[in-house]
Amino acid sequence: MRYAVIGAGLAGLTAATEIRRADADATIHVFEATDRIGGKLFTVPFASGPTDLGAEAFLARRQDAVDYFTELGLGESIVHPSGLRSLVYTEGQAKNLPAGGVMGIPSSSAPVVHLVSEDTARRIDAEGDAEAIDWAIGGDVNIGALVRERYGDEVVDRVISALLGGVYSCTADDLGMRATVPQLAEAFDALAEAGEKTTLSAAVRRIEDARPAPGAGEKPAPVFGTFRGGYAEAYEALAEASGAEIYLDAFIAGVERSGDTYTVVGGGEPASEPYDKVVLATPAPTTALLLKKIAPEASERLKSVQLANSVVVGLKFDSGAGLPDNSGVLIAADQPGVRAKAFTFSSKKWPHLGERGGALVRASFGRFGDDVAVRADEDDLVDWALDDLQEITGFDGREAGLAEIYTQRWFGGLPRYDETHLDTVAAVRGHLDGVAGLEVTGAWAGGVGVPAVIADARAAVGRLV
Repeated sequence: MRYAVIGAGLAGLTAATEIRRADADATIHVFEATDRIGGKLFTVPFASGPTDLGAEAFLARRQDAVDYFTELGLGESIVHPSGLRSLVYTEGQAKNLPAGGVMGIPSSSAPVVHLVSEDTARRIDAEGDAEAIDWAIGGDVNIGALVRERYGDEVVDRVISALLGGVYSCTADDLGMRATVPQLAEAFDALAEAGEKTTLSAAVRRIEDARPAPGAGEKPAPVFGTFRGGYAEAYEALAEASGAEIYLDAFIAGVERSGDTYTVVGGGEPASEPYDKVVLATPAPTTALLLKKIAPEASERLKSVQLANSVVVGLKFDSGAGLPDNSGVLIAADQPGVRAKAFTFSSKKWPHLGERGGALVRASFGRFGDDVAVRADEDDLVDWALDDLQEITGFDGREAGLAEIYTQRWFGGLPRYDETHLDTVAAVRGHLDGVAGLEVTGAWAGGVGVPAVIADARAAVGRLV
């Protein structure tokens, strides 16, 4: 059996590995348009050690992902954060990021009282007495619009958009609740099904009440994990486990079907023979292009998915003296005069990076619809990062000694998971149900985050084989 996998990011490499596990004798060709594997996972060889300038962590509470990495032989490489708190910069001050709630959405004013006005605090506490939300079970809504309506603008701009901007490169006003915070949508479903009043505070409280409380003297399990040697450990292990022939700089322009086999257009000599089955593990616009001839309805529907651009600037300093003892700082969406959207104090957040000495900081720029940072020169980006970092924290990076710089631009790094996104994915999969021997996967299909991408790729191969 001959398989073609288009895309050598996390989804494509996972798919190739799963195909190998299911069919030991398979011929697997992976075609990657760029000059490296890994996709949105990218470990850069800094002189001080490998440093991730794409995704930097995964949800360690997703046991399926931890188990999968352990099966790949990476269990001993998984490390966890220091536990230092994050900050949010709003109204010209760096303040503690609120704890509790759901993605920054509180059930009462207590966690955010230091970030919002007295009027907003009163509005949050009175929300449960307001008219019930007209909730459609199983549906989705714009999360920014809903929280603005119930709690006001300050909660959205100073907390929720700051958090979501770091995860999705979008503000809350660009995102759907079920697509990005599914547990909250499910809490609304549960309230409606039980005939209880559907309010935002009640839905958040329902989630909070269901969380297990740690025992006496028991430390809570770490939320995130990463790899001591960077994500390169994961994508290189997947490439090896797949046993696939991986072709770089191999742009695939189209996929055609003839009877029970497929031909990929491009890829050079390796792609000259037909394939029995094909996996498209590419971003939504590329997938739409590749589906144009073999599944035109799916292709047309997928064109609606838009992508967000972003930039990460990695900065290695000789000294970390004066850098706050926090894991990082998020920038409120209503904070004027700051170009960065977030800073991760990587050497504070991750003990294994702190062991290298000095300080490692990641500066993030760009949200959906804002392409200024992506188009900016590297010198400007570095200056903006250093200026913003000093303004927010007082840390003078120039004085500390800037030893290394790496700028990574993510053109179309993440899809915009708006309130129509899940319906779009369902429609695309529905159109592909009758196309035998073909599967699609990737962040647009399975959701953001390493565990979600792995799970979707594994499920796709399960259907394929």
